[in-house]
Amino acid sequence: MSALCVLALLCSMTLTRSAPLTCEQMLRPLDQVDLHGLEGRRALVAASLSHPPFMERLRQRETASVHFSSNTSDTSISFRRSTRFDNVCYYGSYNISLQGSSFVFDNITTTFTHTTCHDCVLLSFDVESGKRQHFYLFSRRRQLDHEEIEEFKAQVKCLNMPPPVVMDPAKELCPEETAEKAEGQKD
Repeated sequence: MSALCVLALLCSMTLTRSAPLTCEQMLRPLDQVDLHGLEGRRALVAASLSHPPFMERLRQRETASVHFSSNTSDTSISFRRSTRFDNVCYYGSYNISLQGSSFVFDNITTTFTHTTCHDCVLLSFDVESGKRQHFYLFSRRRQLDHEEIEEFKAQVKCLNMPPPVVMDPAKELCPEETAEKAEGQKD
């Protein structure tokens, strides 16, 4: 009889572990941002916006990428981004200071959000003090596994945002920004 109780307990524990995550669990900010693991370039793999009229502009984006690099402190980093529209590249470069799992640039609060994708950075952008939200999944790989994309789609659904735009991994990323481009052109 006690063996039967132990078996029932083990089975219920297995079922509990395989239960789907709640939206609160899926959308939690990172506890700690690993600056050294964050460094480098990542391509935009998928994204969604809470403002449907801007979704068409997102669909027209050919490629996008972000590049993080460390400065001298534990919280100060460089954040560069590039976007390609109509085969023209646009760049933006910012020195940012991490505040927990967030940073602010151009009055946009950006939060690093948890993802199970091992080489991804999931960023939630709070635009215009909560009027709009942008949700972007970046990775060192241009194409993710099915499960990783499905997790992102579930996260987007939790936010009540339109289904995400998945980028074409065959399209060329913008070249790395040079000092001349950085001075002459901001996104």
